[in-house]
Amino acid sequence: MLAAFTLLLVFQTIGEVLARVLALPVPGPVIGMALLFAWLTIRRGPSGELRSTATQLLSHLSLLFIPAGVGVMLHFERLRSEWLPISAALLISTTATIAVSAWVLNKLKRKTPAP
Repeated sequence: MLAAFTLLLVFQTIGEVLARVLALPVPGPVIGMALLFAWLTIRRGPSGELRSTATQLLSHLSLLFIPAGVGVMLHFERLRSEWLPISAALLISTTATIAVSAWVLNKLKRKTPAP
């Protein structure tokens, strides 16, 4: 478990370093996650230890939402005063995400041969 956790942190650190050195507008953990995905694709999937560690981390994922909940409570007055633009942004971005996902799925279904 320690080796798999170290691997995850190494990829996150590499992403952070790349984001800062190259002044990229993408967060370091996102870059690290993309690099980890590329590495796992090349290796043809995760090892059993990495799979087990990721499952353990995901089982405690709800703990990561506590800071977000505290942030919402901390900025409640601002949310109350700016509810309309926030709601509009959420509605538009959700609709766009669903539309793009449906479009991509449709394109992939056409390219994939039927079994």
